[in-house]
Amino acid sequence: MGSDSETEKSQKDRKKMLALAPIAKPLAGKKLCKRTLKLVRRASEHKCLKRGVKEVVKSIRRGNKGLCIIAGNISPIDVITHVPILCEEADIPYIYVPSKEDLAIAGSTKRPTCCILVLTKPTKGELPQEEQEKLKADYDQVVSDVSELASSLF
Repeated sequence: MGSDSETEKSQKDRKKMLALAPIAKPLAGKKLCKRTLKLVRRASEHKCLKRGVKEVVKSIRRGNKGLCIIAGNISPIDVITHVPILCEEADIPYIYVPSKEDLAIAGSTKRPTCCILVLTKPTKGELPQEEQEKLKADYDQVVSDVSELASSLF
């Protein structure tokens, strides 16, 4: 009985990987993906997120810094092809995750989301010092893993 659910999970993972865009590099592995989505969830609780292509692009052009997380299974791919270029020009680290649905759930929105920008500070108001330190520690760890993965890829 347990093996049936395992084969079901592996089939779902395989389908996710087949739907990936060819430009989805650097792609987060299972462990990094889980850690990244956890960061998105925590940032969503503290309102430190920009969701969707339009908001993310606007935020990058205004000079906001953070971590850009892009879904790898976007169709048509033309919707997000310019986002990594903007991120590189602004020295913002970016990573692809396999599923836009998982990204939306982590960002606490009902609609699938193409990309999310995790900001280091909330857009309005202030966080308690303790919460900001926790968020910053998670953010720093994920960013270091992302830059390590990107440097090994390129």
